Amino acid sequence: MDWNMADIWEAVAGVIPDEPALIHEERTVTWAEFDRRSNALARRLIEGGAKTGDKVSIYSYNRTEWMESVAAAFKARLVPVNVNFRYKDEELLYLFDNSDSVAVIFEGAFGENVSRVRDGLDKLQTFIQLDDGSPLMEGAIAYEEAVAGDSAALGIERSREDLLFIYTGGTTGMPKGVMWQQGDLWAGLGEGGELATGQGKPRSMQEHLDNVREGSRRQRLMPACPLMHGTGLFTALNALGNAGTVVTNGSKTLDAHQLWRTVEKHRVNAISIVGDVFARPMLAALEEKSYDLDSLLLIVSSGVMWSSETKQGLLEHHPNMILFDSLGSSEGVGMGASMSGVGMSGKTARFDLGSRSRLISDDGRVLEPGSKERGRIGVSGPIPVGYYKDEEKTAATFPVIDGVRYSVPGDYATYDENGKLVLLGRGSQCINSGGEKIYPEEVEEVLKRHPRVEDAAVVGVPDPKWGQAVTALVTVEDGGEVGEQELREHVRSLLADYKTPKRAFCVDSLGRSPSGKMDYKKVTERAKELSGRS
Repeated sequence: MDWNMADIWEAVAGVIPDEPALIHEERTVTWAEFDRRSNALARRLIEGGAKTGDKVSIYSYNRTEWMESVAAAFKARLVPVNVNFRYKDEELLYLFDNSDSVAVIFEGAFGENVSRVRDGLDKLQTFIQLDDGSPLMEGAIAYEEAVAGDSAALGIERSREDLLFIYTGGTTGMPKGVMWQQGDLWAGLGEGGELATGQGKPRSMQEHLDNVREGSRRQRLMPACPLMHGTGLFTALNALGNAGTVVTNGSKTLDAHQLWRTVEKHRVNAISIVGDVFARPMLAALEEKSYDLDSLLLIVSSGVMWSSETKQGLLEHHPNMILFDSLGSSEGVGMGASMSGVGMSGKTARFDLGSRSRLISDDGRVLEPGSKERGRIGVSGPIPVGYYKDEEKTAATFPVIDGVRYSVPGDYATYDENGKLVLLGRGSQCINSGGEKIYPEEVEEVLKRHPRVEDAAVVGVPDPKWGQAVTALVTVEDGGEVGEQELREHVRSLLADYKTPKRAFCVDSLGRSPSGKMDYKKVTERAKELSGRS
């Protein structure tokens, strides 16, 4: 099937017009309203001069308008671009310019940021402002005015090759725009079948709509992580593609109690998160107060380590759900999976190998299960076209090996004796200490198993003896302190001596992004400062 998401959503709206498509706090947008409002917005973007293939940036917190804006771009054959709402002037200027955006749909509170950078961006001509009580920026169009216009269907032929951009976080350099064709992304997400296996995928649009009428694949999904993050957006696209509902709340940062209240109030079936950064506060909230979680069937995570201890804690509070730990990234989905639930226990950083995944050695060989070599995880099949305007990085990340094109984002792993993937971490962050290679994520996860440590970051600091010295920064519950020697002994009791941090510091915050990603460049600078190596 040559699937296009706008075509899927329009067809779904024709089948279940009165069912909810989007819910945000007290507001519900039905599928018919979702269709009409995104049609009107698409027409307004075209009236502003946007042409097929042009880019539209979305610069907002989670709310119903986020997905309406994506739908409008898809309908008009424009390319939606995610914008990190933490970005400041230099980062915004770079992203708007690098993506060649011709329009931006932005939160009113960000109007001053947009206003400061707009003069340096000749291509950026259309400004549509979401209502949050802020004054309307000069030259901007009020969002509700834009969606109140002509809402008739556009009646244009679309393609599976129409694009979606996902800009990565830029923790190892400036953000890169990952280019997904809609048909490939939909295929990677299961193509209307099971997310993990793709089983039961429909063979035609009519068969898909028959499934929609039956309702067996519908779910109420709440992206707890920002929609501007790949995990949040991909799971939302999958939910809507299967005629479900995307539920968001008004919290601009993670409020675990509000999250559970939203699950309880709107009978949420599934939550998408980014590892322990979200799961640990969620577990802590359940330890403080009980909630009605009977509707909740699934929590899915991707992008950051999700420890087995945290999973077990969540299951103790609500055993009647599945915890699906998906190994993937903006550059590829379906690399591996780990399931936890009643009778199933997934180990930290252990994943069943995806059907299209293999390890790729540093010299470009495909490593089959049973190999003892470490390699980078690669996935074939439906993968991105590449990085926007970056042929060199595209060639490096999407190599062709033995006639097969792979996505190899950079996560290192080994096979265990059962053929499972053992995730080591991102090679760009690998620490070389005295000739030994140490992967930060492994040490971070051990540090987080200390009963008082909330979060941890591990980096390499220049050292005259070791080359790089393993250095840890941790946050502690209640803002307290844990002795440096105690932290080091904790790691030494569970890992090889050479992986033990030479120094360990307690800090107030690690400065993670809203999506849970670590800015290792900034953490390294802080570690150097605390170590006296700056």
